[in-house]
Amino acid sequence: MSDHTPLREADNGHAADDAYRLIREQILSGQRSAGAWLREGELAESIGVSRTPVREALRRLTAEGLVRHERNRGVQVQAWSIHDLDEIFSLRAVLEPWGCRLAATTGTIDVDALDALAHRMDEVAPDGRPTDVDELTELNNRFHRMILEASDNSRLAGVVSSVIQMPLVWRTFSRYSPDALRRSLAHHHELVAALAAPDPDWAESVMRSHVRAAWHSIRLRDGGDRAPGPELPDQVSTTAGQPPL
Repeated sequence: MSDHTPLREADNGHAADDAYRLIREQILSGQRSAGAWLREGELAESIGVSRTPVREALRRLTAEGLVRHERNRGVQVQAWSIHDLDEIFSLRAVLEPWGCRLAATTGTIDVDALDALAHRMDEVAPDGRPTDVDELTELNNRFHRMILEASDNSRLAGVVSSVIQMPLVWRTFSRYSPDALRRSLAHHHELVAALAAPDPDWAESVMRSHVRAAWHSIRLRDGGDRAPGPELPDQVSTTAGQPPL
């Protein structure tokens, strides 16, 4: 009997991976909306697996912040109010411009690597239309993380990452109009130029504009008291989607 245990565990692992990807895609595509309850039995039946891999998938999604577990009630798709988002972007508007200013003075940032990331994001979102939101999000994370790490403030990157969750970043990308995303990508190139100068006033100013523009893009698309869950842009059909735009 023990000879078959590793095989069963491997099968469960694959099933959990499949369940995780499918549920995640349903959430990010808006098929399962913010506030919706996720029932293990219903999910297991619809996916065609047992409850065990579904339970593991929900644990992973909880750790990512896409869903939340409420004791004695179950698992619910995460939602943020406009007030929540306003608080987060207000903190960003203080912390990230300051970090960018510091990065322009330390002389430690790899400007060529930062420039390569900016150009790769252009390729992933030609004319402001993302072909792969996951890759765009990861490239964006690396871009912003490089700047924060170059600030030479060991606590700053940790503080910013604790404020901003991945689903909010994905959600920001998914709500950008092509014009807004083109503007955001152009900010990245201007940030590279400001850091290469190096000009701390310029770098700080561009990052502040970058953050505020991201916030207004979300507000214009939401227009309500409660911000809906992540949803895909019209030009990305079934792509499933950490710091920020």
